Amino acid sequence: MITIQPFTALRPEAQLAKQVASRPYDVLNSKEARVAAQGNPESFLHITKSEIDLPEEIDVHDQLVYDKAKENLDAFISRKILFRENKACYYIYQLLMNGKSQTGLVCGSSVNDYEQGLIKKHEFTRPEKELDRINHIKITGAQTGNVFIAYKQVPEIDKLIDGWKNDRSPVYDFTADDGIQHTIWIVNDDDTITEITRLFKELVPCTYIADGHHRAASAAKVRTTLGQAITPASNYFLTTLFPSNQLSIMDYNRVVKDLNGLSDERFLEALKENFTVTTVDKAFSPAALHQFGMYLGGQWYQLTAMPNRYTTDPIGVLDVTILQNNLLDPVLGVKDQRTDTRIDFVGGIRGLLELERRVNSGEMAVAFSLHPVSIQQLFDIADSGNVMPPKSTWFEPKLRDGLLTHLTDTVNL
Repeated sequence: MITIQPFTALRPEAQLAKQVASRPYDVLNSKEARVAAQGNPESFLHITKSEIDLPEEIDVHDQLVYDKAKENLDAFISRKILFRENKACYYIYQLLMNGKSQTGLVCGSSVNDYEQGLIKKHEFTRPEKELDRINHIKITGAQTGNVFIAYKQVPEIDKLIDGWKNDRSPVYDFTADDGIQHTIWIVNDDDTITEITRLFKELVPCTYIADGHHRAASAAKVRTTLGQAITPASNYFLTTLFPSNQLSIMDYNRVVKDLNGLSDERFLEALKENFTVTTVDKAFSPAALHQFGMYLGGQWYQLTAMPNRYTTDPIGVLDVTILQNNLLDPVLGVKDQRTDTRIDFVGGIRGLLELERRVNSGEMAVAFSLHPVSIQQLFDIADSGNVMPPKSTWFEPKLRDGLLTHLTDTVNL
């Protein structure tokens, strides 16, 4: 069963919440972060993307970047932009996008649960990305990135959380520039805290990482590296737990830089061995599994995988697997999506026009739009002990960094 605990969050003063809150560090590159934080000295990007306060030519993994993050975090505290809660609390975080809301519980999740497989994974991680977060956590003494976790719906938990929301006023309630509303309540009643902890311990056998595999892996490895310096806080990592019935997954699309030496005509012919290929008159977003959109040479196509070209096991039936095994690898020569620099990934939130832009600019040769993975597919794969191909799921809306930070108490603040 799942072990969670409340924590003493580092958080902004209520009147500064909107200015502090920033998009997650891993959805912005350095250039985008500089633009997003421009004119806003309270943006949490000064901590999560601290290279924006250093010369542009600096490597984002340079020691100076992590030292700057620590310096900026200390400055936010000394300037009273951020303060630490006076007791350990749970927090309820509601996101509202396009009229649809989802509500999660912000808490510390157990590193032991993660290492024992009770917090299930569906993706491999990249060592260089882990190292980046390990360095950031160790030097700042803070877990600034929230791990987005799903669990199978429990009515008793829903009732408790809904009741708290209905009976109390939120501490934060604002609409970000992208139109997403962020509302947070503090759960500071001792009896309610105890009851929440009990419900998860008794009624939730496991949880599933939806977004944040590198953040979770890094937190676990930081604890390992601490040795005798382990603190109680470092036994837990920052998570927000959402019931599965409230979550939806967006498409995660692909763009490839070249056609592996093929002309457009030969490439199209090669596709017909495994797909039916039809031209369409507008950007194509697949309405069903095993359909794909493709943008090539200013033209959109619909690709439909032939039924005998894939298996029905949890991994083989995934559209990302079908695309890899029947097109990316045999036709375009992309053997490993994790390491091949010829392929890039575009989250569905950016829309199909972003795929067109990447191809029309000449940066990429071809783009593919995919049907989203379902939450049940994610559960099935994690339960089977398998992992999805990289960049299979895109969750939206995103939690904001900076509103609730988990301190590991391994450095002096």
